[in-house]
Amino acid sequence: AVPEEAGAAGGGGRCGRGTDGAALRWCITGALCASFLGLGLSIAVLGPTFPNLAANVGKNVSDMYYIFVGRSLGCLAGSMVGGVLFDCMNATLLLALSMLGTTAGLYAIPWCKDYLLLTILMSVIGGSMGILDTGGNVLALNTWGAEAGPHLQALHFSFAAGAFLAPILAKMALVGSESEELSGAKKTNQSVLKSVPTASAASTTPAPEDHHDEDFLWSYIIIGTYILFISVVFFVLYSKGSSAKDKSKAAAQKGRLAKYHWPLVGLLFVFFLFYVGAEVTYGSYVFTYAVVFAEMTESEAAALNSVFWGAFAVCRAVAIFGAAFLSPATMIVVSLLCSAASSSALAFFAHYRASLWVGSAVYGASMATVFPSGISWIEQYTVVEGKSASLFVVGAALGEMCIPALVGHLQGRFHNIPVVMYTAFATSLITLLLFPMMYKLANFSQKKDLKEVSDSETSKALLSNSRLTEDEEDEENVREWNDADFDVIEMNDKLKNSLTDASCRIPGDSPAEASLQPHLDDILSDPPVVAGGSPGRQNGNVDWEKSE
Repeated sequence: AVPEEAGAAGGGGRCGRGTDGAALRWCITGALCASFLGLGLSIAVLGPTFPNLAANVGKNVSDMYYIFVGRSLGCLAGSMVGGVLFDCMNATLLLALSMLGTTAGLYAIPWCKDYLLLTILMSVIGGSMGILDTGGNVLALNTWGAEAGPHLQALHFSFAAGAFLAPILAKMALVGSESEELSGAKKTNQSVLKSVPTASAASTTPAPEDHHDEDFLWSYIIIGTYILFISVVFFVLYSKGSSAKDKSKAAAQKGRLAKYHWPLVGLLFVFFLFYVGAEVTYGSYVFTYAVVFAEMTESEAAALNSVFWGAFAVCRAVAIFGAAFLSPATMIVVSLLCSAASSSALAFFAHYRASLWVGSAVYGASMATVFPSGISWIEQYTVVEGKSASLFVVGAALGEMCIPALVGHLQGRFHNIPVVMYTAFATSLITLLLFPMMYKLANFSQKKDLKEVSDSETSKALLSNSRLTEDEEDEENVREWNDADFDVIEMNDKLKNSLTDASCRIPGDSPAEASLQPHLDDILSDPPVVAGGSPGRQNGNVDWEKSE
């Protein structure tokens, strides 16, 4: 597996060690969770305010589908551009700027009266959301490394919590506006009755102005203000120097990429496409299925829909703690098995009410942990860069766009077939088959990388041993030559002493001395050079001998 420091190399850098570093990392996690809460609010608020947006621009609800297309295309573009920018600039600064873009779009919506301008604003908001979705996941990985599992689960739980709170916030605005309108209407009616008692005059009284739509759209201002506050928090973190881009680490990161990095990323792209597409499809069409095929009342169908999303949110909250004890691969396998079992029950036994209710709850719970666990899983085998994370988000966005549209088209052509249930079953089988392929490829790549590293280390060790052997042979040769030189010196000293003694015993210039002296001079004239020795010592002996 990639060591914990590997996550640090991917575009953000690890925070400092010690108490200050730990506090800063927790601050980054808190800001990311708060930003994903705002992301869920921004996306989910469109549903309950959709009729009011149509009335604000003077269009029918059926003509407003272009704003969904604009937001989806903006999200795709933001994910791709954000993936590139995230590898080139500071992460917290990029997230702060993207949330400023979201704030500007949310602030402008209540006063937008033009349909085209509203579509452009939705595209801007979608692009900012794509950057946040891409950068938030990678920044969590860069901040925590191998410990990022629970924190990624917390991010995506915050998104689910925001999606759950958005309709409540919109309803609160609706209730407030309705109560104000009712009190205003009562006062108007009382004043009219007192001043104009005739029915004809009362009929000419102007109706109270309807501010319902504008009051309802103030929920966008509230959410925009919240996101603006989180943007300021990211600017503060940027000023503290968190997630500074380290070019040396970025260069080292490329060396840590798995052998089959891009095939792994491509398989996970397809995996997320089917997973997110199945999740959004079931959440969008289960209400219609319950009314048409299960013959439920609208209140029962709404309750079934709430069971699905409620189980989804609760399981994401539980996964925050479960990720601290279970590996990402284990969580993915358990989720896929539960998804396959529940989708089978929904596809073939949904005519039983109990199977429909239990199957929807289990299916929602099984879909909750797959996306964050998938990102944590692939980070164990390779480095998740900004570009890689952007592909994950793009795959999820394409699944969210294409699969529900395809299911709607098929359901319109085949009225008697529960296409949504068969789609859930088919996508569960596809993801269940894709993950073993990804797991096999990831482990094969890891074993190959380890083998290459082992071979490299072995060759280095052999080269080092050969150099050590050569050095040892050289030292042995030096020692042999030194021993031989000392032997020669010792022989010369003995011979010199014996000749000197012989010359001292012969008086005068005898022939023996004359014959021995040249031999002595020849022997001592060219002394051997010994490492560390001093030839001057032997020259001194020669001079002494000549002076004798």
